[in-house]
Amino acid sequence: MSIKKSSRNTQSIVITGAAGFIGSCLVAKLNSIGETNLILVDEKSKSNHPNLQGKKYKNYIDRAFFINWFEANYKDIKYVFHIGARTDTTLLDENVFIDLNINYSKAIWNACTFYQIPLIYASSAATYGNGSETYSDDHAIISKLKPLNPYGWSKHKFDLWVLEQERCPPQWYGFKFFNVFGPNEYHKARMASVVYHGYNQINETKKIKLFASNDPLIKDGEQKRDFIYVKELIQVLIYFYDNQFENGIYNLGTGTANTFNQLAKYIFTAMNLKSKIEYIPLPEDISKAYQNFTEADMQKLIQNSQYKFQYNFESAIQDYIVNYLDNNSKLF
Repeated sequence: MSIKKSSRNTQSIVITGAAGFIGSCLVAKLNSIGETNLILVDEKSKSNHPNLQGKKYKNYIDRAFFINWFEANYKDIKYVFHIGARTDTTLLDENVFIDLNINYSKAIWNACTFYQIPLIYASSAATYGNGSETYSDDHAIISKLKPLNPYGWSKHKFDLWVLEQERCPPQWYGFKFFNVFGPNEYHKARMASVVYHGYNQINETKKIKLFASNDPLIKDGEQKRDFIYVKELIQVLIYFYDNQFENGIYNLGTGTANTFNQLAKYIFTAMNLKSKIEYIPLPEDISKAYQNFTEADMQKLIQNSQYKFQYNFESAIQDYIVNYLDNNSKLF
């Protein structure tokens, strides 16, 4: 059962990582429902990022000064979306992740707790490692997870710290994002989705390159991931912002794993072309930390919120390609 929050229209909503892929899509969605009193937080150098073109907001705060700004302006804040993070899964410098994904996140949590401001923060499916333990978001078993890279470990350690806290924001949700794809990811280079890279490869060469399997029990292209469209993910965040459900950590995928071969097929279909796939070896720097299977257990989120998904995998790829990539990589 959800409870509608009282409106505080004169106060502001904070979005960290606002110039990034998911953060900028969240800004666009909030604008579309009439929310323009937004405080965008990101690196100073990103204040004119293309992802922010056409977005309406009240102020842009340099990430380095945000906590001080928060403490001076907390009466003006009604909600915080902490989406910002260092997300490069190939980066091995643990100190970068400790500073940004753990310590900075703790500072935001503590400020939201002290001033009693609701918080949504981004965790990650990278916390599950190879999935050998579970893909369940049950708090009782989160401590058993074994991430495969420093990024995953940083997100995992923050989740564990959160679950140890006796004092919390009045409303809080941590969402473990699975494999997100969609508009506004264009700047992510190597870290952009396979859908985005595949579309560009097909445009250039009429074929797509997929990683060959590194597991003799899995055929090439049959590795599976739980891919979630960014427009769906943002809709879930807004749904939880608009309502009050049980506080906690939730998976945010679709609950259905799809193969990379299926992904390729749907891209070719959306582009009205015949499928042509080339399998290439996994790069050495990701082979040891590569997830051959991810699939979110969505039981807790669906039971607690009754959320109904709007896109299936094929319709999401179709929407992304036809309405965004084919349209000069249009922004959301």
